[in-house]
Amino acid sequence: MKPDPSSVLQTLFAVIEDRRENPTQRSYTTSLFQGGVAKIAKKIVEEAAEVNEAAEQTGDVGREHLAEEAADLVYHLLVMLAHRAVTLADVERVLEGRFGMSGIEEKESRSK
Repeated sequence: MKPDPSSVLQTLFAVIEDRRENPTQRSYTTSLFQGGVAKIAKKIVEEAAEVNEAAEQTGDVGREHLAEEAADLVYHLLVMLAHRAVTLADVERVLEGRFGMSGIEEKESRSK
C-alpha cells in the first residue's frame, strides 16, 4: 500500500529509522548507516550535483528527471538526519521559526 502523498516523507522517514534500528543484510539504507557520516555525505554531494545537472534540462523530460534526482537527494538527506538522530519535527520546527522573516534577515541573524 502506498502512503498518502501528504505523509510520504513521514512514512519514508519511519522506514529509514526502522532500518537504523533493525538493520537487514540486503538493505541499501543499512549499508549507508554502516558507512557513517562520510558515506552518507558523499552520496548527498553526488545527488546534489545530479540535481544541478537535471535542472539544466528543459521540457517534460527535464522536469521528470529533476523530480527523480530531487527524490534521490531528499532520501539521502533523510538518511543523514536519521543517522544523526535529527527528526523531521526538528527540521519543521526550524523552518517554522523562519516564517515571517525574509531569507536575508534569517541569514543575518545566524551570523550574530
